Amino acid sequence: MYQSYWNLQSGPFEEKLDATFFYESHPHQAGLLKLQYLIENSKGAGLLVGGSGMGKSYLCHVLKSQLAEQHQPFVHLVFPQLSPIELISYLAVELGAEEAGIEPVTPGKDRIVRALHRQLLLLCEQGHKPVIVIDEAHLIVDQRIFETLHQLLNFQQTSEIDFTLLLVGDQLLLSHLQRSAQLDDRIAVRCLLKPFSPEDTRNYVEHRLEVAGRNEPVFDDEAYETLFELTQGNPRKINRLCDLGLLVGYADELPVITSDVLEAVAEELVTSIPD
Repeated sequence: MYQSYWNLQSGPFEEKLDATFFYESHPHQAGLLKLQYLIENSKGAGLLVGGSGMGKSYLCHVLKSQLAEQHQPFVHLVFPQLSPIELISYLAVELGAEEAGIEPVTPGKDRIVRALHRQLLLLCEQGHKPVIVIDEAHLIVDQRIFETLHQLLNFQQTSEIDFTLLLVGDQLLLSHLQRSAQLDDRIAVRCLLKPFSPEDTRNYVEHRLEVAGRNEPVFDDEAYETLFELTQGNPRKINRLCDLGLLVGYADELPVITSDVLEAVAEELVTSIPD
């Protein structure tokens, strides 16, 4: 709606997973490098932790876009509240068991496990090193899931099977792993996403505006200070405030977005932006 007014070619603050908008802040770039190291060096299992809105799922999307073709299939499970047998069956299907003529839904956990094992073996024989991402893993309430994931990692103990398991979630995930010492012990790489600094907050906004086609200032200096105070460097909150700020600026035909505009927008959102 406001794109033409601000001379934008696309929406700069939309919640879409578009890797072209990736801003290489220190915590996010460091996290991305660690995850690439995890996968490209066959370290087995990794952990990505961060608060709500910190960009964990987005970073996984960026990671997928930068991996070599051999690291396929890239399975991204975003609803992990499954039973152990449902999890194994889901992974087998997503890894291509059905396409390979392997039936993963035959009754019996042992048969489903064998179907998953055979598919992983087949993929590795074809030169693939799959990546399995369990997103929102802090929502897992069935501790047996963590035991199942530990058992899944046991497939890696032979040289014929090579894949990466990545657990993604908020701080609660760390508590879950403490109750699953065997799985926790298998985590080779750990990444923590922290909020943007005031400088990164400004650079992040300017980067997204530039990618969207805008090269001239949109927010004034005080607006950036207010933006950090209101969001504390949380990318999702920054996106929401900036998006609404641009909308108000368009509606009121403003030349730039000021601190007052952002404060008014935040007040409409009940003075704090929900996670």
